[in-house]
Amino acid sequence: MEELWLERKRLVSEKKWIEVIDNLKSEEIIENKEEAKKILKEKLIFSIEKRIPKERFGIFFSGGVDSSLIAAICKRLKKDFICYTVGFQENTKEPEDVIEAKKVAKKLGLELKYKIFDLNEAKEIIQKTSKLLKKVGKNDVVNIGVGSVVLAAIELASKDNIIYFLGGLGSEEIFAGYERHEKAKEINKECWNGLKKMWERDLVRDFNLAKEFSVIIKTPFLDEELIKYAMKIPAGWKIVDGKKKVVLREVAEEFLGEFAWRKKKAAQYGSCFDKAISKLARKEGFKLKKEYLDYLK
Repeated sequence: MEELWLERKRLVSEKKWIEVIDNLKSEEIIENKEEAKKILKEKLIFSIEKRIPKERFGIFFSGGVDSSLIAAICKRLKKDFICYTVGFQENTKEPEDVIEAKKVAKKLGLELKYKIFDLNEAKEIIQKTSKLLKKVGKNDVVNIGVGSVVLAAIELASKDNIIYFLGGLGSEEIFAGYERHEKAKEINKECWNGLKKMWERDLVRDFNLAKEFSVIIKTPFLDEELIKYAMKIPAGWKIVDGKKKVVLREVAEEFLGEFAWRKKKAAQYGSCFDKAISKLARKEGFKLKKEYLDYLK
């Protein structure tokens, strides 16, 4: 099956993406929470299951609730996969994503492969990512930070001949996982706005990385039916007492236990690739990360 953001294996236009998201909107609001969680669980499982290939595949794995839930469901379905985690290590402490990924993998009995990059290795990844994303106008600090994590995982998986991946992209938008959701007057309205902006913020980056390295990235949280159902869930079930994505975490608790409640950092921070960019910028004599990235050829 083809993702919502693709059409004949090409990234849809921004205009088309916005139309796709607008067409999913509904005025319906779900009222029975326990019933909603049961249906949400079923839709999550189906969304993941229909994206699983016949061959062995990879999961972009950070130890956060999204990737851990995908992995736990794949494990329950008895599928053949490997979890991939990457990070940059500056001192003695491992990157947070690597620490958490190892904990979750041990608890769930997952096959985990991880790599911790030193500064020279991280520099090579960052330069490759920058060169590619500069061509499509996505050479900003956030896109390079996140893109470097994706590229590093793709390269790690290439040693196992893995070219097919599942990732957690989209979960933050449909379940209100960002600080801006908490600050918004209307949380679900902000979720819809964020979904529309994903084309510019995330999809251009990930599509071009996948295309460049001839891999397939599947996004279960951007499933049409899952989006429609998740967006009928009241905002008050998504953010509760400052905790974000609560209804998803409650569903995930059955699969993950306490790990369903890990407070996740964005990929570039949990992996410490953002730190690598900062360190490289200082080493080259730049005060700002953006100046360093602009300098890269």
